Amino acid sequence: MYFKVIDFSKYSSIKIGQPTEVLMIENEDTIPTDRYLIGGANNLLVSPTPPPLMMLSKDFAYIEEKEGFLEIGAAMPTGRMVSYAKRHDIAGFEFCSKLPGTLGGMLAMNAGVKEYEIFNILHSVQINGTWLLAKNIPHGYRFAQLDGVVTAARFEMKKGFSQTLLDNLLNLRSNQPHEPSAGSAFKNPEGDYAGRLVEAVGLKGLRKGGMQWSEVHANFLVNLGGGTFEDAKYLIEFAKEKIFDRFNIMMQEEIKIL
Repeated sequence: MYFKVIDFSKYSSIKIGQPTEVLMIENEDTIPTDRYLIGGANNLLVSPTPPPLMMLSKDFAYIEEKEGFLEIGAAMPTGRMVSYAKRHDIAGFEFCSKLPGTLGGMLAMNAGVKEYEIFNILHSVQINGTWLLAKNIPHGYRFAQLDGVVTAARFEMKKGFSQTLLDNLLNLRSNQPHEPSAGSAFKNPEGDYAGRLVEAVGLKGLRKGGMQWSEVHANFLVNLGGGTFEDAKYLIEFAKEKIFDRFNIMMQEEIKIL
């Protein structure tokens, strides 16, 4: 293992943060228990005082066909997973296209699009060196109780990559803003949509400093340039307060605030 300085104002998808020392984990290392594991920083809002951080090195960015399964390292970028599946005609990974980040991040939040989620195609996960069946891991909408550090996952291989499905799923995301963001800010409450609620309380397009509730999709907090952690945190808390006051719904962040 070794330390690497990462500038989160450049590395994170929302372009907020500062140069921070991150512990890089290599193969065969003993993984610390006193650090927060990050991946591609695509759903992170990093504060000026984050907890001690660590990240899996490129040692964990691999794809292998092993023991009848497709085994993928947790540091593998989602785009490369889709490319591999398309090249080898493997079904099930179409929804991962244009979902930013790494496999580890997808597993941590059971990422997906509509009814397509990573746990739907997952066979087993290697957590703290032990393989666990996916069906024995508590999980749900944008949630997975991993209780440790995931270093790899296995998927059953089924033939039939669908370009049509991939194109249809990409169309579902055509209304997402192009400015830097951390994806959806809030989880959809049961029976409703976070974007509708943010818009319903009049916050769509609201700006604080360099941050704004997007005019394209109200559940996206976008950085228009020079946005700060304080600006973003203010807008998140203000939206939660306004939605609770009007609808009696306590919104839950999908974005991870460190």
